[in-house]
Amino acid sequence: MSTAGDAPPEIEDRLRGICLALPDAYQEQAWVGTRWRVRKRTFAHVLTVEREWPPAYAEAAAIAGPVCLVTFRSPGEEMGALVGSGFPYFRAGWGRDVVGMVLDADQTDWDEVAELLTESYCVLAPKKLVGLVHR
Repeated sequence: MSTAGDAPPEIEDRLRGICLALPDAYQEQAWVGTRWRVRKRTFAHVLTVEREWPPAYAEAAAIAGPVCLVTFRSPGEEMGALVGSGFPYFRAGWGRDVVGMVLDADQTDWDEVAELLTESYCVLAPKKLVGLVHR
């Protein structure tokens, strides 16, 4: 059953395939949307903004919705480059290294998303697990 803030199933399915391919990654329902974690650390979170809700996400993306977003971690220089490039990227208003991206099932570069989420995982995962990741 879908609830307010859930991502479209086709987008969540694509993200699930990317995230659960990473060592010890798991999925859980977030307060809104779905998140993927490693050792209780969230490396990806997907949700839909509708009518400026949830407000923190709508404000960070400067968009009222409806739009699907994913947030993830990005190391310093890469984060600056992503945010500096503009749409579909934005800086989230929380965490020093959290970036958001507007997703569209048909127009999103899913190879790029896979690279970004893998890097996000590597920012948060223990070195032992990072060593198992094929980049």
